[in-house]
Amino acid sequence: RQGPACLQFQPTGVRETQAVSEDCLYLDLYRPTGSKPGAKLPVLVWYHGGGWTQGTGVIYGGQRMAELTHSIVISTNYRLGALGYLALPALDAENPSVGSGNYATLDQIQVLKWVRQNIAAFGGDRKRVTIFGQSAGGGSVCTLLAVPRARGMFSRAVIESLGCSAGTPALASAETLSAKFAAAAGCPDLATQVACLRKAWAPNLITAEQTFTVRGEAYGTGLLPEQPAAAIAAGRWNKVPVIIGGVRNEGKLFIISNPDLTATQYTDQITATYGVKAPAVLAKYPLSAYASPFSALAAVTTDSGIACDVNASASAFASQVTTFRYEFNDPTSPTLYGFQPPGIDMSSAHSAELAYLFNFTLGDRALTATQEKLSAQMMRYWADFARAANPNHKGLPTWPKFTTSSQKVLVLRPGGKDVVSTSIAAEHNCDFWAQLSTT
Repeated sequence: RQGPACLQFQPTGVRETQAVSEDCLYLDLYRPTGSKPGAKLPVLVWYHGGGWTQGTGVIYGGQRMAELTHSIVISTNYRLGALGYLALPALDAENPSVGSGNYATLDQIQVLKWVRQNIAAFGGDRKRVTIFGQSAGGGSVCTLLAVPRARGMFSRAVIESLGCSAGTPALASAETLSAKFAAAAGCPDLATQVACLRKAWAPNLITAEQTFTVRGEAYGTGLLPEQPAAAIAAGRWNKVPVIIGGVRNEGKLFIISNPDLTATQYTDQITATYGVKAPAVLAKYPLSAYASPFSALAAVTTDSGIACDVNASASAFASQVTTFRYEFNDPTSPTLYGFQPPGIDMSSAHSAELAYLFNFTLGDRALTATQEKLSAQMMRYWADFARAANPNHKGLPTWPKFTTSSQKVLVLRPGGKDVVSTSIAAEHNCDFWAQLSTT
């Protein structure tokens, strides 16, 4: 039976019927029918997303991928919110070689230790372990690439819908926020703070998170010495072949609370966000070029955030290791359950690819027959990469390597032949956003 989810510090990461508990550090293992010890099947270890505050491995069933691709798929939980990422000097002092702020990362490493010790009994190959994750889970993969303690525990990495510069605060910033969280949870006294937090009623911790959100791996610690993007750029990381990519319209999901955005509100929001640089952004993303103010803001959110950060990370990887880059673009894809406002096109929004890689329980509708074919194709790409560090599969469109010079990106879409594009960075205006950040 499946274990409970970890405590949820935000409300949308599990179905209403999903059990939650502090006793949550479980993994689910899926293997193909008939697999036996000694089979040496490739292993894919999944770290779920959810903004570092919500979600669970249980909703990512790996049975179809395991059967279709003859591989082993593992989905797992890790501690969330303050329980996963609280950083305080008193906690640092308890274990100086590791520090605080990364309890979730320790959970993720423990899964890899379990795999090394036990996977042969299930027919898996401990020398062919791929870590993969989406959104915050993709950030976890970036972190594991930069954690010296994780060296040698995996042989490939897949990062979905996040670049490696996102989600990791410096230790000092994490500790400042964590101190405010502790006070909000009823534990302001530094002398007794840690003991108080350990005795706190869990709902009080969850309530405090609504005011002071504790999320993301803290760097500058014994466990994570450097910010992952900086470590990767400097070549100080656990070098393995990489797949990295995202979905076409990531930003739609992040602005879903305002589907009826007006033209005036669009201009006001851009101005509030970018200040003196707002005129340049409005000129690059004029309302006349989009079907609605919502679509315009979604494009700005996509390009200024995940899309171009993914491209920057891909370029950093490609200068050092074999790298493959993709963009998922299904104009009719499902979205997440409960995230479909009337009249808004939510296709290829953040998290859209998850239903194509897993027996996913949070999709708002089932895949069509055409989409199931794309799903099978993606599963084969991912599993073949785990098998041989090369996603290419006989009978499927060729997926070329991404290099700093060629910038070849495989566009995953249903029906017809997939497209290899060299203009994805230009389509997301990445040069514009890079220049804007330096001016």
